[in-house]
Amino acid sequence: MVAAAVDDMGSALGEARRNVFLLTAAQAILGVVGPICFAVGGVAGYQLLADDKSLATAPLTAYNVGMALGVILVATLSRLIGRRFAFMVGTGIAAVGAAIAAVALFRESFWLFAFGLSVLGSSNGFTQKLRFAAADASPSFYKPKAISWILGGGIVSAVLGPQIVIFAGDLFAPVAFVGAFIALLPICLLAAFFFAPLRLPEQGVVASEHHGQAARSLGEIVRSQRFITGMVCGISSYALMTFMMTGAPVAMVVGCGFSTELATLGIQWHVLAMFAPSFFTGWLITRFGAERIVACGLLLLMACAAVAHMGLELWNFWGALVLLGLGWNFGFIGSTAIVAGSYRPQEADKVQAFHDIILFTTVALSSFASGKVLSVYGWDMLNAVVWPVTTVCLVLLFSLMRRRPRTAG
Repeated sequence: MVAAAVDDMGSALGEARRNVFLLTAAQAILGVVGPICFAVGGVAGYQLLADDKSLATAPLTAYNVGMALGVILVATLSRLIGRRFAFMVGTGIAAVGAAIAAVALFRESFWLFAFGLSVLGSSNGFTQKLRFAAADASPSFYKPKAISWILGGGIVSAVLGPQIVIFAGDLFAPVAFVGAFIALLPICLLAAFFFAPLRLPEQGVVASEHHGQAARSLGEIVRSQRFITGMVCGISSYALMTFMMTGAPVAMVVGCGFSTELATLGIQWHVLAMFAPSFFTGWLITRFGAERIVACGLLLLMACAAVAHMGLELWNFWGALVLLGLGWNFGFIGSTAIVAGSYRPQEADKVQAFHDIILFTTVALSSFASGKVLSVYGWDMLNAVVWPVTTVCLVLLFSLMRRRPRTAG
């Protein structure tokens, strides 16, 4: 009996690793959508607008609104046709969004460009589901590593996305950035080939530790201290990252006169910092506990604000963007692990959908606020917002840690 249990566990782990490999490859490919949109979205919006330049980041707000809608769409499609086919639909949506954005730039249509980015954002709602799909299809002890590996695929995206902007963006000059979106068409469709061989259980993890337990109501789950802490810290990490990342290219190019290439390279270093630590973040969570890793992430976000506040040189922007990426990595992956430990397998879909709808709605608002705050109050005010938000999150974390001194997520 013991030998059979060991064999079953080994088989489950092998299947989980196979799924994680495929999902990581898909994440690496589809992940280029975000860096491309954030590298050029605000600058392109500024160039397309004749009046009211404070709306320059509206296309990026549309992108984040699209993510919130994409979360709802992927949850619905997952129930109707299964996660594997839902993810394949998401790749098609990404290609459509890229085509719309390219046409908008040719036509110099600001609002059509914003709509194209909203469609691209909805495809990223599908991409965001990959981390939960990997966790749900893994034994409990492998969850943090599965999440980390999926997000680790972003290292490829971090390099590939900005390089696409630099080398393909001007292929259709004098219309800027069009080539980057056209290049997305074959790249996004390629990801479908990695989704095709997936074998994902539709009702959560392989382990049966909760077998026979009734599913709790959504209200009961989201009122738990663990879920609230994980959600607030995760949303804050993501929203602060978006708030500063959205404003940084505009502040560099428009406010300080740096070239678009330097701003794009800053985003590249930022996205690398977002995803490069992912290969050991899971181990750190297992070793030290998710709460401690999230706390480290919040402290890194504070360091980001401090470096950004010190000056307007290139190193200030790039240094702040790197620290911003590192803080997001520890804060968001750790918070995802906390949230993933707050529900049972049969409760996964409703909890994940609730979490991500609130997450990306908040992120959308933060990207819109970024343009407004930058236009009216300047770069320093963007940095100042970091301090009160991270302080509240640290208070929640310490309260949870006092109740449960050490958790591995």
